[in-house]
Amino acid sequence: MSDFGRHRGPVTSVAGVPGRRAAVSTGYDSAVAWVDLEQQTLELLGYHRHLVNAVTVRADGLVAATSSSDYTVCLWDLETHTPTRLLRGHGDDVNAFAFIGRERGASVSHDQRVYVWDLETGAVTRILEGHQKYAMSIDYADGRLYSSGDDMTMRQWDAGTGELLKTWGPFEVETDSCAVDPLNRRIVLGADDGAIRIFDIDSGQLVREIDAHRSGIKRVAVSPITGNILSAAYDQRLLIWDAATFELETELESLPGTWERSINWTPDGGEILAGTFDGTVVVWDAASGRLTMEIGARGDGEGNLCFNDVSANAAGEVAAVSDDGYLRLLTLTPERAAVTAKVAPASGRLLMNGVTLDDASGLVVAGAHDQKLHIFRRRGRELTPEIEVDLAEGPINSVRIAHHPGYEGEIFVATYHGATVRLSSEGEIRGRFRLNDGAVKALCLHPTEPLGISCSADGGAVSWTFEGEVVERYLGHVAIADDIDIDPTGELVATVSRDFTLKVYAVRTGRLVAARSLGQRSPKSICFWDRDTVLVGNYWGHLFRFDLAGDTVASAEIASNGLSSLTRSGRHVVASSYDGGVYLIDPSDLSVVNTLRAMRQKLEGVDAIAL
Repeated sequence: MSDFGRHRGPVTSVAGVPGRRAAVSTGYDSAVAWVDLEQQTLELLGYHRHLVNAVTVRADGLVAATSSSDYTVCLWDLETHTPTRLLRGHGDDVNAFAFIGRERGASVSHDQRVYVWDLETGAVTRILEGHQKYAMSIDYADGRLYSSGDDMTMRQWDAGTGELLKTWGPFEVETDSCAVDPLNRRIVLGADDGAIRIFDIDSGQLVREIDAHRSGIKRVAVSPITGNILSAAYDQRLLIWDAATFELETELESLPGTWERSINWTPDGGEILAGTFDGTVVVWDAASGRLTMEIGARGDGEGNLCFNDVSANAAGEVAAVSDDGYLRLLTLTPERAAVTAKVAPASGRLLMNGVTLDDASGLVVAGAHDQKLHIFRRRGRELTPEIEVDLAEGPINSVRIAHHPGYEGEIFVATYHGATVRLSSEGEIRGRFRLNDGAVKALCLHPTEPLGISCSADGGAVSWTFEGEVVERYLGHVAIADDIDIDPTGELVATVSRDFTLKVYAVRTGRLVAARSLGQRSPKSICFWDRDTVLVGNYWGHLFRFDLAGDTVASAEIASNGLSSLTRSGRHVVASSYDGGVYLIDPSDLSVVNTLRAMRQKLEGVDAIAL
């Protein structure tokens, strides 16, 4: 399929193919692609039904396995470029896969389990239980499996019997990535405190701890030739560490937009492969750290318009941020859908996750993946970049502006490292509050009182004064709480979680007043329409309307990918999506009134895998 050209979403993983100058890439666009490193082209192999988190290529170079948020693993014949088997069984996102020889494999999932598979039949032969939160990473060597996850542990299992042999931790932070070094009989662990921890496989003892990064490590990988360690973190640095001395050997040439989670060695250890938020595949020379190619780049310099957040006013003016790193002003009304302004931060464009548009202060404030807050002045349909603040708290997830007496124009920011940061409208930091356990995923402000409420990766939510004092804790979720909103009266607060539930609480007392099941598909966004009506968007593009008083629910399919955010806009609701669209929705019947389409994410006429 020669017209594919590039991913229409961030590239999540790139794995080299042994014996060939080629690789396989995966992305948030649900696509799996063949990368010809000689011709510097990408060919579409097929689509999963949801985003793809990782790809692993078997040692003989004949088969690849892709792990997806559609809860499956797909096996691909790399000779014929076709899917051959779909492994079904996990109850949540599949995060990674490891081959155990030619006939078996193992996968880890948000369902906290390690599955061992018979690849000939597709049967699950063992389920390994022990992780208490998301299992994120897995590797295999010499009859043993190694897994790590959000429960702050790394575990060693017997691949034949399923017996748990060793547990490292719990540490004080999440441990998203592990990799085996069979040459030196070590296991390498990357952690959210920026440290690389290296353990002896046999004794379990700590060999060395490297203070490698100033932010969370999202990927470690070991050279198959030298055992050198590659680490990538939210501080935007890509580093190679010497396997013998543990000293820094090389820093890869910086490329804005490289996704930390996507990085891998080539099978011969001579190059480094990775993907970007722009949908491209990039290659470095491992010895020098020099960037040698970027495959799939657009001629116009723009990247992916997968929208991550929107903020709107009653007149239909919308601020939107996306993976391409631009802040856009839109007009989205029943009569008109148009981009009225587009601007990149002065420091350069990089994926932005959070935005707020505020008529009272005339500000539009956006938060980026590189930990920077960007404060823009809005004058009519023009945006002027004025202030940039490096918060040094990890990627920024959510931004809100206060209108309360004594706090007018103050900015509140939710960050990955667990801090809620308060700033003046001029960018002066006035407080850092560590009130949540884990990454702060979203926050909202009370309509009349100087009170904020934030939700976090541990599933909890907490209310706090603008001075940073805890007022109430809202308990109940057992997985990541992704989004939060307060009803227009200020009486109720609602959260949605990866435990597939909506929960509604009384703001003042913390009492649970309503709970609703969301099926088996993870929610992403939430918005109160009025006191008794809650709208929820999920990662599959569906929108749900819950009537809390009448205990009824309605639903509609809005987009072809996740609904990343929801916000009120006059008589309508605006929804942004990873599929490249922003949708104006009538909340009474969930019909789409108008759409601003910035990108077509999938090629027409290509169906998802159906084996």
